[in-house]
Amino acid sequence: MGSGGFRWAPMEGAVARGTVLARTVLEYAYSGGTHGPHAIVVHMSALSPLPARPLLERGTVRLLGAGLAAATYLLFLPWDLRNRADSPGDINETTPVTDMGITGVVVTVLALAAYFGYRDRLYWVLPVVAAPPAGLLLASFLTHESPDASLWPLAWVVFVVAGGGAVLAVAGFARQFRPGAGGAAGSSA
Repeated sequence: MGSGGFRWAPMEGAVARGTVLARTVLEYAYSGGTHGPHAIVVHMSALSPLPARPLLERGTVRLLGAGLAAATYLLFLPWDLRNRADSPGDINETTPVTDMGITGVVVTVLALAAYFGYRDRLYWVLPVVAAPPAGLLLASFLTHESPDASLWPLAWVVFVVAGGGAVLAVAGFARQFRPGAGGAAGSSA
């Protein structure tokens, strides 16, 4: 018994495929009354591994994650990323991208990477988290071609490789905190 009469105990049947699901039972034992001890079951399905969830829930969570990654890009970055002059006739150009916009995209995408790294298999992290912003960035570059020679295609490749690597690194780090993971590298459950 813990303090105040509360006791945490693993839920029966919570071990599946070598991992402990993120489910626990909060039992409150009290004396007296005709009902006996009660148990309050707390299902933490928002953090339970996705492969153990029903197919519809897995698909819905992955689509919501991809939609949130795409919405983050559209919310924080302008669609036309080309540099432009501050006023007509100026030689100096400025970028429409702000530091806060880049910070918002990076923080949100890395938070999504940590969430999906913790919850899902690693091979789902790139298509769910990194692919929507990368696709929108490519679409923006292709629809707003600059009149002179442009390094944007090369910049896109660098952004995608660096972003994909950061997403995988964060997802792999978050994966270590899964219950039952035990720090085992390469587990795909």
